[in-house]
Amino acid sequence: MPYFDAASSAPLHPVARQALLASLDEGWADPARLYREGRRAALLLDAARETAAEAVGCRPDELVFTSSGTRAVHSAVSGSLAGRRRVGRHLVLSAVEHSSVLHSAAALEAAGGSSTEVPVDRTGAVDPAAYGRALRPDTALACLQSANHEVGTVQPVAEVAEICAGAGVPLLVDAAQSLGWGPVPGRWSLLAASAHKWGGPAGVGLLAVRKGVRFASQGPVDERESGRAAGFENIPAIVAAAASLRAVRAEAAAEDARLRALVDRVRAAVAALVPDVEVTGDPVRRLPHLVTFSCLYVDGETLLHELDRAGFSVSSGSSCTSSTLTPSHVLKAMGVLTEGNIRVSLPAGTPEGDVDAFLGVLPGVVAEVRERLGAPAPAAPSSAPRASLVVDALGRRCPMPVIELAKVIGEVPVGGTVTVLSDDEAARLDIPAWCAMREQEYVGEEPADRGSAYVVRRLV
Repeated sequence: MPYFDAASSAPLHPVARQALLASLDEGWADPARLYREGRRAALLLDAARETAAEAVGCRPDELVFTSSGTRAVHSAVSGSLAGRRRVGRHLVLSAVEHSSVLHSAAALEAAGGSSTEVPVDRTGAVDPAAYGRALRPDTALACLQSANHEVGTVQPVAEVAEICAGAGVPLLVDAAQSLGWGPVPGRWSLLAASAHKWGGPAGVGLLAVRKGVRFASQGPVDERESGRAAGFENIPAIVAAAASLRAVRAEAAAEDARLRALVDRVRAAVAALVPDVEVTGDPVRRLPHLVTFSCLYVDGETLLHELDRAGFSVSSGSSCTSSTLTPSHVLKAMGVLTEGNIRVSLPAGTPEGDVDAFLGVLPGVVAEVRERLGAPAPAAPSSAPRASLVVDALGRRCPMPVIELAKVIGEVPVGGTVTVLSDDEAARLDIPAWCAMREQEYVGEEPADRGSAYVVRRLV
């Protein structure tokens, strides 16, 4: 069964498996002890730290291992804010950061601090100049991911890092999605990453803090990992994480070229084979293995289930998945279509035939789900069109409000309007996106007794 969700968690790399098994026999003792078993464990830990630091591009004594990438982010944010508390309690972040950064920002605000989200364009990228304008005299920390986890867009980290350095603000880079492909460029101050994103074992994160960055670890600390990650180190997993990072870096150039070509094929084929689809993210400045697209008139949860039944494991940022009834914050920030969203992220070594098989199945699966949901076929003009119509979609979740809109737009004359009543948050994004895709005019949103009224004017 083809697994196309490496952005969530990559399959364990063979080198990671070998290193893990080998170090189980050598790395079980306490590396802080002076007897031979402890010294042997300490040697393994030191070697892993040197390997990881070389890949990150920092000194070994600047890098610590944490229990996860999320823990690394939380520690980086809280430690930096505490270390620079005399400067202020203001945090700058992009609107498309990973939830770990968003949760850290929310915790700061709950404690009386403040944060500013820098908007992104429709590709998901920040404008460095706009990011710089968000910095204030009381900004203690800035955060910017190296590449987006949902749409793959690579951020201008080097440019933003220069701006932050000029303002005297440390920049934290969440490099979870990109570190396996190469080092993060620029003068960043802190970096966080997660081993299971590049084929290492789960439960190992990296936190790098450059020398000179003011940092004060929060919560109880001990003598391990420079006081920045309390608790006994999982040395076998750490060794496996470092070994696999070195291995994937050695393979990165070849896999980048190969997977980028496969993803280019997906981007082109999806747009050609599936009607009413929007491929999101930057087509050039992107991760090599990831592509996201959204399909009109499709229930995201049903689409995922049908693709799973067809033998393909993919993920979604759609508002219609079982875990949430709100749109992905990434797609929302980009202002793109959210319904029927599919993320395909190819693991290293993905065969070309698996991608061809996926493209062969996808159009039929989308068509079947659309038919099941009653999505409209192109409508013939009405013999007696009404100047305006109201569609009551209250209580109905995506993609039904858009489906009901599409069914009746042909019943009003050119220049006439359709008002959609909806209390689904996704309608605020998907109705304007539908208008842009179908060359209709989105007039705007008006208050209603329940939910909102979305007004659309027919142009064609």
